Amino acid sequence: MEQLKDSLKYQQWSETLKKNGVDLRNVEELSLTRKPNGEIIFAKLKIDAYSPSGEKILPIVLLRGHFVSVLTCLISKETGKKYLLLVKQFRVANGAISYEHPAGMCDNENNPLKVAVKEVKEETGLEITADQLVQLNDKLLYSSAGLLDEGGYFYYCEISLSEKEIQAFQDKIAGAENENEFIQTHIAPIDEALPLMNSITSQLLYFLYKEKTS
Repeated sequence: MEQLKDSLKYQQWSETLKKNGVDLRNVEELSLTRKPNGEIIFAKLKIDAYSPSGEKILPIVLLRGHFVSVLTCLISKETGKKYLLLVKQFRVANGAISYEHPAGMCDNENNPLKVAVKEVKEETGLEITADQLVQLNDKLLYSSAGLLDEGGYFYYCEISLSEKEIQAFQDKIAGAENENEFIQTHIAPIDEALPLMNSITSQLLYFLYKEKTS
């Protein structure tokens, strides 16, 4: 059974606080959520901590760890047209279908590139290698730093395929069975993809990619 302070997400979070000059005096575990193997997925903590200038920091933090998100661009060999390979799934927090880039949590893996390769394969069936990935942010970008420790690594890859190979990814069933994921892939012409996305993270990655490649 993994202990909180032995988990990578706790170590990364506490080290980040220390690096930024935060005085972390006490940590109380309010609740822990674990995988069947005992690994910690989420931790809700009450902390006694102070900023470098001495102000008391808000006491509740939710540890989730860092994540990767990979914009996956498929380029037609025949026409040069660009498509995004998206994943379509139901999201419990808003009760809606969401169109997103392949993504996943790093959990206890310290190498985000390795996680990115794994998530693209797991969520879409597309096999890529780490050297095909380009990172778009030089420092972690945080989704909601007022509560979550979650910081994102944003990547893109461009893969040339035939039109037939690209369309074969439409409506494929994917996802990790042991994590209760039910995912369908979706192919969208790149200029039609943005309106599908209701996630700030997915839209951010789209704009980072367009800025980098325009």
